[in-house]
Amino acid sequence: MEISRFALLVFTIAILASPALSQLLFAKVDRRIYLTSHIVRISSTLKVENAGPGTVSEVLLAFPELQAKNMAYLMATPHEGKGKVKNYVVALPVEVANPKDMPPAITFYSVSLPKGLAEGDSFTFDVLAVFSHALRPIPEQITQGDIQLVVYQESAYYLSPYAVKVQSLSVKLPDSRIESYTKPDNTKIYGSDIKYGPYENLPAFSYSPIVVHFESNQPFAVAQELVREIEISHWGNVQVTEHYKLIHGGAQSKGEFSRLDFQARPNVQGASAFRYLVANLPPRAHSVYYRDEIGNISTSHLWGDSKKTELLIEPRYPMFGGWRTSFTIGYGLPLQDFLYESEGRRFLNITFSSPMVELVIDTLIVKVELPEGSSDISVATPFPVKQWQETKISHLDIDGRPVVVLEKTNVVPEHNQYFQVYYKFNTLSMLREPLMLILGFFFLFVACIVYMHADISISKFSASYLAKQQWEEVQSVIQQVQNIISRCLTTHDKLEASLHDLSRTGDIQACKAARKAADGLLKELLKELKPLLTFLQSSQSAAQVLPKVEELVVKERELQEKVMLKHSTVVDGYEKKSGARDIENRVALQQQKLIALRQEVDDLLEFIDEI
Repeated sequence: MEISRFALLVFTIAILASPALSQLLFAKVDRRIYLTSHIVRISSTLKVENAGPGTVSEVLLAFPELQAKNMAYLMATPHEGKGKVKNYVVALPVEVANPKDMPPAITFYSVSLPKGLAEGDSFTFDVLAVFSHALRPIPEQITQGDIQLVVYQESAYYLSPYAVKVQSLSVKLPDSRIESYTKPDNTKIYGSDIKYGPYENLPAFSYSPIVVHFESNQPFAVAQELVREIEISHWGNVQVTEHYKLIHGGAQSKGEFSRLDFQARPNVQGASAFRYLVANLPPRAHSVYYRDEIGNISTSHLWGDSKKTELLIEPRYPMFGGWRTSFTIGYGLPLQDFLYESEGRRFLNITFSSPMVELVIDTLIVKVELPEGSSDISVATPFPVKQWQETKISHLDIDGRPVVVLEKTNVVPEHNQYFQVYYKFNTLSMLREPLMLILGFFFLFVACIVYMHADISISKFSASYLAKQQWEEVQSVIQQVQNIISRCLTTHDKLEASLHDLSRTGDIQACKAARKAADGLLKELLKELKPLLTFLQSSQSAAQVLPKVEELVVKERELQEKVMLKHSTVVDGYEKKSGARDIENRVALQQQKLIALRQEVDDLLEFIDEI
């Protein structure tokens, strides 16, 4: 449906084409479409002739709306011819054009020629157009074991506002497995190449739709967002940190994923997935790391030589269609390889985009962090980008570091060109942070010396010192009270143990002896408590804890009486040769009171200990 609409639109444009365009024509058009990855590249060699009386200085290029919205990169350069040594050539200026009487369904670009074309003159130039998201997966959903099929739509005729004498088209596919393709006249196939043409004497805006449906299991790696942070340190390093949010942009994966099947036959049960990515880092890159939110990822390999450093990374899991992952890579670069000085200003010369091979980036944000104190900042980029500045506060900063932020959408590997950030920086500013550290340690050592030699002790005659001393005495007395109560409780436990021995051996005399010894010990302990209680009652510092201590002593005496009463009852029962059950019934109520009193004593001890 979209192709038929476009054909109708082109037919209308051909009727309404402006006569001003008729003085130019393309003597020869040779197009090559590369579909070997998910990034579509169209390389065209155009020979333009001036058939009119005037001089022409620019040539129009036409792209249908469906292509223009996916166009990521467009470049025109003079053609050097086959067999000639490839020298550095300056790209021809290319700008968006708006010719009159043309509908918005076609986007025009104007290529400025090096010199005007007089009547009968010709000029040959090359055009490279790069498109992202131009391949559409059909079917849109596949299972783990399916191959990925994609569709590409094009025209066998070159869409041009000028007449074309001779033209040809070559479509390069990843391999020779082709589901279907349109076969107009003069079409040939050679392995993975489809040849259309040559076609001769075609009028302006000629259009012949073609569709190629083929297998493509190449990595459809798309970074939905990439944030590159480039930090300049004049102490000799450029630190690059790249944060990726990656998605497989191919056919969506459906059904369950079987790790066992994938590991057994990865080329069959995972043909459409990609398992690794390759990044071509600059030479002499060092301190390379690869991690995500979980931590370091060990599935990476690094090779390097004098020309480049190659990093191969594997995600934690194979990437099928629609699957996402996030990770970070970082590396350091020698400062002298990327920072230069010219006319009193320093400038950073570094690549703009990601070092990943064949990666499409929907949104790329580049942050260049300059040293604190940088001024007169400007940026030079080979293509238009959004630009603004921020400030970042880092360690030992006072005013913060200026950060140049560049943003661009729809980025392809062809955008990985060098850009420059110019700024002024006083070399003496490098001493700011070392001086701050030196002064900081100096004042720290001075403070330590003053502290060690100054008498900051509290006077022995001050109220606070006396109050502290009195409280320490109270704490010591309370600790003695706690120790005495603990010894009393231990004595109670020994009396209970003597009753157990009585029930086991029947030795009444031994039990009475144990009671007598315990009674004497408890009386001695209670005598020791009296002077301690007298001290606490006379000390104002003990006013807070004294009620609890007195309550503890009362409870202990009551517990002692209950223990002795129980002991006497049990011994009397054995002397009267009462039965064990009868004795238990007689002391049952006493035992309950003993348990309750013991718990109260333990709680009071714990409370006093916390105070």
